[in-house]
Amino acid sequence: MPYLKPRGEGQPDAWGAEAAARGGKGTQRIVHAGEVPAPDTVADLLGLTAGDPVVVRRRVIELDGEPCELTDTYYPVTIARGTPLAETGKIRGGAVTLLAGLGHTGVRVREDVTARMPDAGEREALRLGPDEPVLRLNRVTLDGEGRPIQADMMLMPAHRQQLRYEIRIG
Repeated sequence: MPYLKPRGEGQPDAWGAEAAARGGKGTQRIVHAGEVPAPDTVADLLGLTAGDPVVVRRRVIELDGEPCELTDTYYPVTIARGTPLAETGKIRGGAVTLLAGLGHTGVRVREDVTARMPDAGEREALRLGPDEPVLRLNRVTLDGEGRPIQADMMLMPAHRQQLRYEIRIG
């Protein structure tokens, strides 16, 4: 689960490293960062009231120049306001590493995966045909006290994805 662990000094971001290991080039474009009112789903994941302010980073994830995922990552303003999370610049080591540096380390993750047809904007951003479904993965990361520190809303073309889970029993 390299996306959930802080990176070591000088390590590339997890997506870039994974893509390179498979012979590709993984990049991401930050299309928006800043405070927004929490949508209902995000408020539920972060334990807030809908409309409360949150910080969002909206990104287009690309593999070899092709969009493969739309990801909106939300943070409580008590954690992210005034930090690089609220800005459009690239974060050295990634957001998880920055969060750990701020004293917020995830120890548990909950994910929900659903499938649906994309809306017109999503279809265009992901360069999909009219009959191609998407997977929606909603993830919340919780700290050692069970407090939500990050919520990710990922949208991926279903035919270009494989989700793998490894779960320790006991």
